[in-house]
Amino acid sequence: MNMHANSAITDNRVTIISNECIGPDVSLVAFRCPEIAMHAKPGNFVNIKINPQNEPLLRRPFSIHHVEDDRVEIMAKSVGCGTNLLSRTPAGSTLQVLGPLGNSFTIDTPDYDTALLVSGGIGTAPMRFLEKALFTRGKTVHHIIGGQSGRDIQIRGLANYHIATMDGSHGYKGTSIDLLRQKYPSFSGSIKVFSCGPNPMLKALAAFCKDHELPCEASLESIMGCGIGICYGCTVELKNTFNNETSTILLCQEGPVIDAERLLF
Repeated sequence: MNMHANSAITDNRVTIISNECIGPDVSLVAFRCPEIAMHAKPGNFVNIKINPQNEPLLRRPFSIHHVEDDRVEIMAKSVGCGTNLLSRTPAGSTLQVLGPLGNSFTIDTPDYDTALLVSGGIGTAPMRFLEKALFTRGKTVHHIIGGQSGRDIQIRGLANYHIATMDGSHGYKGTSIDLLRQKYPSFSGSIKVFSCGPNPMLKALAAFCKDHELPCEASLESIMGCGIGICYGCTVELKNTFNNETSTILLCQEGPVIDAERLLF
């Protein structure tokens, strides 16, 4: 798969133009940065120093959620001190943003005409940017989106979505992969799957795609200190494609997008 890392990386001081709460513990943060917007591709991420002081010391990685002209958006879930601080940072504040980082989803291939975008929870974050790029290439796009409840579902800006919640409060009652099994016979054309979400979902999705001989790319999450391969804080073990052994990669360099066949859980 041709999932190249981005070579146009810049470190930019940006000003937040909006910070909106869009769900329980989820914020949509927007800033203007032509240097990142110009080179960003679906699947790329940025590494943000949230506080100019030393707490938190390390930057935090966020998938690029949407790009419009020079405007860049990220979707952040509050899970610790850094993301909690970001959720409370008002418009007009400045951030130090490194990006675009990592590789991207492989979308410029002729071997599919229908894209299934499967996501869970905050894993929906990169899907709006990906959907936009797929539509411009004439692809048919369907989303399968899962969460524990309707409060976990983020569908703003998305089209053709099918929703599953574990408690049945929104859409199909069950997992996103249960819903995919139900909906799959209704999808037509040559299919490719793109995914991001929690590891149990990705594991079940990889098995489904193997059984149905579907190509599948997965965007993985990891703690990242530097985002550029220096700190070795984001090592991930994967299956080799050429033998039965495994190898270790730096997710910030050879990811976050990987072939789902290589996943080890």
